[in-house]
Amino acid sequence: MSAPSDRSLARRLALAVPTLWMAALFLTPFALVAKVSLSTPALSQPPYAPVFALAEGAAAALDKFGELGVAAYRALLDDDLYLASYLGSLRLAAIATALTLLVAYPLALAIARAPRRRRAGLLMLAIAPFWTSFLIRVYAWIMLIKDEGLINHALMASGLVAEPLRIFATDAAVVIGVVYSYLPFMVMPLYAALEGQDAALREAAADLGAPPLRVFWRVTAPLSLPGVLAGSLLVFIPAVGEFVIPDLLGGSDTLMIGRTLWAEFFSNRDWPAAAAVAIVMLAMLAPMLVLYERLQMREAGR
Repeated sequence: MSAPSDRSLARRLALAVPTLWMAALFLTPFALVAKVSLSTPALSQPPYAPVFALAEGAAAALDKFGELGVAAYRALLDDDLYLASYLGSLRLAAIATALTLLVAYPLALAIARAPRRRRAGLLMLAIAPFWTSFLIRVYAWIMLIKDEGLINHALMASGLVAEPLRIFATDAAVVIGVVYSYLPFMVMPLYAALEGQDAALREAAADLGAPPLRVFWRVTAPLSLPGVLAGSLLVFIPAVGEFVIPDLLGGSDTLMIGRTLWAEFFSNRDWPAAAAVAIVMLAMLAPMLVLYERLQMREAGR
């Protein structure tokens, strides 16, 4: 009787560790941000007036529940800036995700089809940018795409363009930065999906007379869809809330929710509005996070 009991205790302890981790690093900060979003702005430090303090306990919080304000959330509906920021983030993240997929798929396919002894080295090269600071890599793109940057110098020297291309401080620069920065997040799940495919399926399709392109569309591509979906979510979700890339590479008209969030926190010092923006953004991305988690669980169960 002790063995099942020991296994049950071990199972509970194993579940307790990630549960406590999530509570400490996600649920508690989320509760604090939600509390700030329901407060009112104030000329104080910090710059908001809380309706209740967590130290007062749950009973005091319930007593003052009716006093919670939703003015910050109403402002999100009244001000077109927030809607434009959300839509701009979704648009640029979707474009960047699609382009990342177009770049990463042939790269992952080439690595998966390479001789087995070379795959580890090729994968290492694919993730090599992660060995350098993210901020330094973004700054490097500024030197490359500015009007007097290396790319424009090379294009003008070769005679392909008569004047510098305006890439820096545009939405295109933001997309380039996102594609470059998040490319390994797309390559890795794609490689895992492609490398795990049974080569006998492709050989059978070829033996039945299917040309290579048809083999790819009817066998390779459908079997790699889990990797496509996982990689797309890994790129799209963080790209929506990206701040560093649009701030350094984007122009003044580049509207993304990360920049709006930063402006509310540090420029306007309207913490309730900034917290409300963050809560809505998380609610918007929550279904995608759940979808990614379900996909990971399904793949692990195979």
